[in-house]
Amino acid sequence: MITSYAITVIEITLVTITIADNQPLEGTQPLTMQGDLAEQMVTGIDKFFMRQIDEVKSQRETHWNRDFSSIDNYVKSVEPNRQKLKKIIGVVDPREKPIMQLLATTSQPALIGESERFKIMAVKWNVLRGVDAEGLLLEPKEKPLANVIALPDCDWTPEMLVGLTEGVPKSSQFAKILAESGCRVLVPMLLDRSDEFSGIPEVRMVNQPHREFIYRASYELGRNIMGYEVQKVLSGVDWFLNEDDSLPIGVIGYGEGGLIAFYSSAIDIRIDLTCVSGYFQPRENLWQEPIYRNIWSLLYEFGDAEIASLIAPRKLIIEHCNFPEVSGPPQPSQNRSGGAAPGIITTPSYDSVKSEFDRACELVKPLNPDFNLILSEDGQPACVSTLREFINNLNGELKPHSELKNYLLRSFNPRERLKRQYQQLLDHTHYLMREAEFRRAEFWSKADASDVASWEESTEWYREYLHNEVIGYSPLANTSINPRTRCVYETDSFKGYEVVLDVYPEVFAYGILLVPKDVKDNERRPVVVCQHGLEGRPQDVADPSVNNESYHQFACKLTERGFVTYAPQNPYIGGDNFRVLVRKAHPIKQSLYSIIVRQHERTIEWLSSLPFVDKDRIAFYGLSYGGKTAMRIPAIVKGYCLSICSADFNEWIW
Repeated sequence: MITSYAITVIEITLVTITIADNQPLEGTQPLTMQGDLAEQMVTGIDKFFMRQIDEVKSQRETHWNRDFSSIDNYVKSVEPNRQKLKKIIGVVDPREKPIMQLLATTSQPALIGESERFKIMAVKWNVLRGVDAEGLLLEPKEKPLANVIALPDCDWTPEMLVGLTEGVPKSSQFAKILAESGCRVLVPMLLDRSDEFSGIPEVRMVNQPHREFIYRASYELGRNIMGYEVQKVLSGVDWFLNEDDSLPIGVIGYGEGGLIAFYSSAIDIRIDLTCVSGYFQPRENLWQEPIYRNIWSLLYEFGDAEIASLIAPRKLIIEHCNFPEVSGPPQPSQNRSGGAAPGIITTPSYDSVKSEFDRACELVKPLNPDFNLILSEDGQPACVSTLREFINNLNGELKPHSELKNYLLRSFNPRERLKRQYQQLLDHTHYLMREAEFRRAEFWSKADASDVASWEESTEWYREYLHNEVIGYSPLANTSINPRTRCVYETDSFKGYEVVLDVYPEVFAYGILLVPKDVKDNERRPVVVCQHGLEGRPQDVADPSVNNESYHQFACKLTERGFVTYAPQNPYIGGDNFRVLVRKAHPIKQSLYSIIVRQHERTIEWLSSLPFVDKDRIAFYGLSYGGKTAMRIPAIVKGYCLSICSADFNEWIW
């Protein structure tokens, strides 16, 4: 009996479609799964990544080789981990020798405030090529007892933290309090979570927070917004030591500033004392936090406890207080499009913070670590107990507040400074992008293109690097392949089968196989794997009743010409669902393509076993997002004899 799915489709394709009988392909089990198989596949991948997040935590210690025989030996033994942390957050560029400059105009002097004990000056200092830090320097009127870098949450300005403008309760103005108590205090500004400058005014403005916009521009260049801000802190340390290397150095921060203080101290052993407020907690839910906190491979080797272990045996104070509450990015508006990644910050329970703190103490127990966990009395950051502990460790004592004279002009606008700092970082990523061509040439200098054999041998290291450091390894498939199929299409020239292959207990590969009817006994045909694009499905390229204008049934057309074709389902489908998968994968040193590699290995294994397939002539053809797959998967999975990347070969990704 001949029927059609749609009269218009038959008129367009001129193909007669027979009702399929759901029978399996010979040599496979019947496929009985019902519902949306693409959605089920993505759900399974999500379960897999959640399991992997738990598993990598238990495996972290294998990446450490701590030597507790002495303090010096311990510090040396964790140096490889320290260097790894520097690399993954992007602290890789050499810093310039800092010169501290006073910032003044004809109407606004650099001195913007003072009390009987200290002066407040607007300053900037050079950090990287074309990148300065800006903020405030609180200089005691007598010899300072210590040098301190005080980091506000990114939505607080330095002026708020010293009491010159409103926005921070007096009891939480820890920069001012430490200056009152005799410390020289440097207060850098951090990029905030607003979106005022995000975008290109002549093209399109977006709702991405400033931190996210810089994160996106820098991420594929091996940099990160937090790495840039750590560099600014470490440049401040450089300046302190150049001025007077006899004074102890402390860092203290709240919220995003707590994050920067934490990472700065873990990276730089010149910092003697660290206080982290409103940030420390178990980090396994990093995927739920704002995307500008996303770090490739972080959880593979580091949780907050492991980062704390890099600070040992130095003093570390963790203050549990109310975290800055972030419910998501700014809302889109008429003049500002959407597209910012979801992400929240909430206050964890004290018990969860204590559990991570206890784990940190246990990791370095033989050192008898000088770690202290303080619960804020009123929930606000920088409570009296915290600041007293901090200043006591600098051999000082808390002093009472004194009256502050404010010399700031009423016209003072911190947004101008914010714009300068934002633009400098954006310009630096543009510089790195231009330089990347030459860095890649250096990186590839050991590849030998003198002949095919030399090229294959010399690029094997690069293939492994791509897989491990860029795409990320998912574990090898650990279940039987268990192929299940059912016939879903039949035309005059081919039959089509839905196919499911197992990869992990939670994960399967899914696709559609089209087999020409004129294959003779003992004949082996070439195969073209036909990959759809973003939000696509195998049916878009392989269903004879679907004529998607982007794909034009190219799997069907190839099969009509005699090729066997296979159209796999890729997981970039389901709106933000697959983007959440990416967020879960990156901190454990995996990606969507890590899973796709394993799916394609299974696919190649199964296709090669079919009696009508020539296993030496299996090719890949990907369009759009499928073109991304075409550039990544055949570079790692060796079973493909050639690859065609359509509509995606470029460098526009950032």
